[in-house]
Amino acid sequence: MIIIEPLSMLILLMIGYLVYTIDKKKKDIPVPVVLLIIGALIGFFPGFEGLELTKDTIFYLFLPALLFISAYQFQVKELRKHGSEIFLLSTLGILVTALLMSILIYYILQPVLPISYIEALLISTILTPTDPVSVVSILKQSSNKQALASVVEGESMINDGTSIVLFTLAAGIYFGDESFSITSFSMEFLWVSIGGAVIGIVFGWLVTKAIHFTSDSRYQIMLSVILAYGSFYIGEEIGVSGVLATVASGIMLSFEYERTIKEDHFRKQLDGFWEVIEPTILTFLFLLIGIKAVDYISFSMMGWFFFLFIITLLVRYVIIIGVVKIRKTWRSTYGWKEVFILTLSGIKGTMSVALLLGMEGKGAESIQSISFGVIMFSLIIQSLSIYPFSKILFSKRS
Repeated sequence: MIIIEPLSMLILLMIGYLVYTIDKKKKDIPVPVVLLIIGALIGFFPGFEGLELTKDTIFYLFLPALLFISAYQFQVKELRKHGSEIFLLSTLGILVTALLMSILIYYILQPVLPISYIEALLISTILTPTDPVSVVSILKQSSNKQALASVVEGESMINDGTSIVLFTLAAGIYFGDESFSITSFSMEFLWVSIGGAVIGIVFGWLVTKAIHFTSDSRYQIMLSVILAYGSFYIGEEIGVSGVLATVASGIMLSFEYERTIKEDHFRKQLDGFWEVIEPTILTFLFLLIGIKAVDYISFSMMGWFFFLFIITLLVRYVIIIGVVKIRKTWRSTYGWKEVFILTLSGIKGTMSVALLLGMEGKGAESIQSISFGVIMFSLIIQSLSIYPFSKILFSKRS
């Protein structure tokens, strides 16, 4: 949970307001990264020691809304167009990424911090999910490559579910209450993934029908909140992916709106509501992550964290190269420039922080410290690099 004094909450909101206001003048810098850096700085000052950020806070308070916003705003036609590469990157791509990264982490850290292979695997599963933060909007502003923005956004929505399954398996093995089995893993993965998607589709369809019972946009917006959080909680309660349930429900709502829902005021009012909620959540989330990072990161190992960060980029680059070579059309669509930007867009963020905060037990502190260090480098360096590189490689003037 978040334990925070009302005055501190007001201060955080004011900081968010100021940062977002300044951002209107210069949109090439991702606001969440600025909030993250500010949070890390104020984390050294007294007055916020009563604050606590946990996995449950991120999972059950922040994440459903952020997932729903991304899914609801994601264009269905883009999913049809790029669904194959999105699905491959967010499933098989994540599996291979975690495996390859775990091997490299294991051998790289041995000289300075001897760890077991399962610890390296646990770290790699924490670092596999991607978070687009403001990357998607920046890609759209700085380039003419809509396909890149769609793949980045679609991948980040779906790979969270895959990453949770991998993390849960690795954590179960590490803490000694589970054993690995290809068959059981495959069955669990299918149940969690397909089950979550089905819950979201069904719940989303029901809500689109319920919308017709009232023309009052206030109550229709209430239904969207119920859909965002209800699909997540129901999915988690029955043992499937709440992440994929919320994503599927948001996409279903958008699809049904375009197909059958004719009340134009509904989409306008709904957009207005969630456009207020999103920056509010991001303000609290990234300021809190920055503040808590101070407690977890070992500054004496920053060099090694940076080295591991570079490794994560290299692994992602190799995986994307492997995926795009599967089809001839992908090879012609995604050249080295596109692959480079897709690699840079694979930022570690909200989901990674949620997973590492949920760890308790033997060796958790060192794993959390390593993971948090890499996440901070990823958020700051990759986010700030997206605009200049995409502008240079894919300028709209070119």
